[in-house]
Amino acid sequence: MHLRELRNQDAPLMLEWMHDESVVKDLQTDFTSKTLEDCEKFIANSLLERHNLHLAIADDEDVYQGTVSLKNIINGIAEFAITIRASAMGSGIAAEAMKKILEVGFEKEGLHTIYWCVSPENKRAVRFYDKNGYRRVDSVTLSIRGVQRITDSRVLLVSHYKRGKEEQNLRIKSRNKKLNTDILFLHSVA
Repeated sequence: MHLRELRNQDAPLMLEWMHDESVVKDLQTDFTSKTLEDCEKFIANSLLERHNLHLAIADDEDVYQGTVSLKNIINGIAEFAITIRASAMGSGIAAEAMKKILEVGFEKEGLHTIYWCVSPENKRAVRFYDKNGYRRVDSVTLSIRGVQRITDSRVLLVSHYKRGKEEQNLRIKSRNKKLNTDILFLHSVA
């Protein structure tokens, strides 16, 4: 498995997961209405964007298996996203891709915080983060500079970079008492 730039030839397999109900049923975006042209535009734009990094997750034969992203990269902070094809689920490729994109974000991009949001109904994703060592934190809202919106219907996950013995401090606070069903995950990368 490796990460690489997205290529136009990835568009049909990208569209495959977008139209697979088992993959997109708990995602916030309506991917089922996307077209092959939408995928091709996304790929073309991914090569030009300055504040977003979208990479293909490719298997050992260089076949597209999914997309991993660092979005809204501003002031050392980025939002993480990952989606893989149903055929790649359970293979370990998502965990490997996640580790690699976090490394890219912290080491190459110089980020100090990477966060991501998941619907609590997306049980498969929540199990994935639990299984891969993301520690749950007893809080419902994370307040960090650069994060503009956090809604009450999502699980917020955060990875933050530990530089030597100095750890970046993240302020965590509850903004709405109704949010007690959300889950916050925290991961420190040494």
